[in-house]
Amino acid sequence: MKRTLFIALAVALFASAAQAETIRVAIGTQDTTINTAAGGALIRELHLLDQYLPHDGKYKDAQYDIEWKNFTSGAPITNEMVAGKLDFGSMADFPGVLNGVANQKAGKGSVFINVLSGSVRGSGNGIVVPSDSPAQSIADLKGKTISVPFASTAHGMLLRAIAAQGWDPERDVNIVTQAPEVAGPALQTHKIDAHADFVPFAELFPYRGFARKIYDGSQADAPTFHGTLVEKDYAQKYPEIVVAYLRAVIEANRLLAAEPEKYSELIAKVTGIEPEVDYLFHGPLGLQTRDLTWKPEYRRAVQTSFDTLKLLKKADGDLNANAFIDDSYLRAAFKAEHLDYDVALRDYAQTPLVAKDALTGKPIGKDARVAQIWVRGEAVVRSYASPEEAVQQIGVIEREGKQVRAFYAQDRESGIKLLGNQAWFARSGDGQLNAFLLKDRAQAWAGQHGGQMLDFAAARQPTALANR
Repeated sequence: MKRTLFIALAVALFASAAQAETIRVAIGTQDTTINTAAGGALIRELHLLDQYLPHDGKYKDAQYDIEWKNFTSGAPITNEMVAGKLDFGSMADFPGVLNGVANQKAGKGSVFINVLSGSVRGSGNGIVVPSDSPAQSIADLKGKTISVPFASTAHGMLLRAIAAQGWDPERDVNIVTQAPEVAGPALQTHKIDAHADFVPFAELFPYRGFARKIYDGSQADAPTFHGTLVEKDYAQKYPEIVVAYLRAVIEANRLLAAEPEKYSELIAKVTGIEPEVDYLFHGPLGLQTRDLTWKPEYRRAVQTSFDTLKLLKKADGDLNANAFIDDSYLRAAFKAEHLDYDVALRDYAQTPLVAKDALTGKPIGKDARVAQIWVRGEAVVRSYASPEEAVQQIGVIEREGKQVRAFYAQDRESGIKLLGNQAWFARSGDGQLNAFLLKDRAQAWAGQHGGQMLDFAAARQPTALANR
């Protein structure tokens, strides 16, 4: 009887100690990779994780030690995870695969639990050239020096783009490794002819005025994304904490969709990446979708990343994407938030634009030719039904003594969001303006529709609006 009582008491004491444990939640972020904001910077700055961490059942008396560590790329996050210093980490498809391989080698294992932001077509990666370069497309880069962060998702895009040209990457171009913080000055001093990179540098460098974007990843039509990984043992031991993190991600996404300008400003304050660039990704009709679900395209992207890295001799062994990806935690988080995961899985739409035309006051129904203006001092970006309308209003805004922070337009063919002052325009015979990333596409459209090709400065001239 005494022995039974002693055992019961020991079990009770052990259970109490387990409940009172301090649980580490160590999260590695990439703040400057702004499309990961919903999985890192916003959760941290708004203390969203605190709202969802469990405090019942086996967590009744648990204490949480939440640690945030910021990095500029995925590789050091992987190093910290392998060393047991991080539990979660956000990174793109290529570094994510390297994370899985490294953890596998270490005998630990990690799982990809969600997507944060991405594009099933490839937008987010891009290639830029110095602003005064004669190059207008990737076809003009044969024989040139192109830098890229090696073993990154942008590296994969660059190799696919070169293959699409029918070029040999060893002979027809000179590919060198370069981080974005090195590539920026190199572009300005013309030490390289072009630079390929991931979010947000193909938009940030042009916004800052020393580069032009000549290639968008969507031209390669190869899915790309950033997402979150977690150590496998940690997830199995604390599944409720993993679900809590994902519920915080869902809430961060909701906030971004509701007030993209406000949270673009917050992201800028944390990262130093201008809010006008943040809005390109997080605003309506943005460059990428903030889609958390594991689309088949993203699953294939993981496998393709591994195969490509293996070809580059950057990864060895074997990796099965469908075993590496575990959406069970995300499904549980969706259920806890009363959301239908399978409905979201089938939804490929960009964040919709729900707005009235700033000039006419009429609801904007079609978004193929939408344009937007962010005026300094105004909390909400103005939306217009057409580029010609917006271009005309830029002049009005400036004559009123106000400053235009950014002008956005949607590429007429691909639908990707552009910095309008860097776009090419085709004016059709009826006076309509259509925006394009590439000069040759604007020229082709103008030829097909009996119009003319214009740069932004020419599009702003009154003669370009005369036939409205």
